[in-house]
Amino acid sequence: MTKKPFRLWEIDFLRGMAVVMMIVFHFFYDLNFFSIYEIDLHSGPFPLFLYPIGTTFLLLVGISLSLSYSRIEDNENRKQLQLKFILRGSKIFGLGLLITLVTWIYLQDGFVVFGILHCIGLSIIIAYPFLQFKIRNLIIGVLLVSVGVYLKTLTFDFGWLLWLGFRPSQFYTVDYFPILPWFGVVLIGIFVGNTLYPAHKRRFKLKDVSRIRFVKLICFLGRHSLIIYCIHQPIIIVMLHVFL
Repeated sequence: MTKKPFRLWEIDFLRGMAVVMMIVFHFFYDLNFFSIYEIDLHSGPFPLFLYPIGTTFLLLVGISLSLSYSRIEDNENRKQLQLKFILRGSKIFGLGLLITLVTWIYLQDGFVVFGILHCIGLSIIIAYPFLQFKIRNLIIGVLLVSVGVYLKTLTFDFGWLLWLGFRPSQFYTVDYFPILPWFGVVLIGIFVGNTLYPAHKRRFKLKDVSRIRFVKLICFLGRHSLIIYCIHQPIIIVMLHVFL
């Protein structure tokens, strides 16, 4: 019988909290989108929801990549490792393409071109050469985030580098996570993972509260974040149509 890999409950908990925040934000977004209740999502507390959600997810992508790499690097050669990350990233990127198709059919205006699943999938693929580094990832990550923040203030007359962060004028989408700045956040996450969890071991003391019912529930959401991301919007939309 294959032994299940040891999980760090705090990683699942943080990811689960991001899932909860995502569901809450999308609930209010759908209320506004279907004109059930008008809400200005660009003011008040709502922007404070959106950016921490994306930042938390992508930071945890980097930490999880670090943990995966440290757990299996001694058991597989470099080509096998690289192929494993390419396949994992390709699957998530493929789900992103499915989201693109569904939103193009359903939304048309504002459909997802390069959303968070596209970003996560591509980041997993291109992160492999960085997985062994620590401080170098922090430096490069901060640099990429800075470049991406600057690019956000600009618009361009071409769209073929949209995925990288070069936004064309009049561009609109409901979900946009370009490589710049967000791959920088992933690299910072790898730095955090390699620093705090070397060799897949916690480098700091933390009381285990994973048996508390609330924590256990949030950790469950964190362990199944991908499937929840894919199904939560249809569930919210059906509930709104049935009950409101």
